[in-house]
Amino acid sequence: MIPHVGPSVLKPGRHGPRGLFLALDDQVFAFAAERHWPAAEPVLPRLSRGANHGLLWFATAAALAVSGTPRGRRAAVRGLASLGLASLTINTVGKPSVRRSRPALDAVPLGRRLKRQPITTSFPSGHSASAAAFAAGVALESPTWGAVVAPVAFSVAMSRVYTGVHFPSDVLAGAALGVGAAFAVRRALRPRRRSHRDTEDD
Repeated sequence: MIPHVGPSVLKPGRHGPRGLFLALDDQVFAFAAERHWPAAEPVLPRLSRGANHGLLWFATAAALAVSGTPRGRRAAVRGLASLGLASLTINTVGKPSVRRSRPALDAVPLGRRLKRQPITTSFPSGHSASAAAFAAGVALESPTWGAVVAPVAFSVAMSRVYTGVHFPSDVLAGAALGVGAAFAVRRALRPRRRSHRDTEDD
């Protein structure tokens, strides 16, 4: 096994909380990279690529929109609005402010790596933010549809560590930002009072 050397490996001496956190982050990344996940190999890299530019979520929103229920259509709109806000925040504030380097790929098996490596900075994870934003936005409108979308969103977020393009903290921060975006959209678009028909549609 090739030893992992990441940007967060500690040098001898005393270290502050930030250094210890980054070292732990790197160790968790290395642990995940060195584990064998047979069930994930045929799925997670494809999911990771499918979520590029939000394509997976646009397709999911289209499926919700044609579901035949008003709540499905509203869930699609809220999911996409949440995704848009999260993406805007990531690209204008998040990544330019932190500029964290991507993980070293030494310990990541070749079969897991993406054919096209991202060229943007690592923190926070845009894919995770979009996934969490869309899933949370959908769930805040329709818990039923949210329960369907959530496992896919979780898998997309995990795929970013699995394929070696993000540290775990990048994913957690992105997911937190995405959920925050969904709640911000909820405040901006107050849900109307549910009718008996809406309850039946769920």
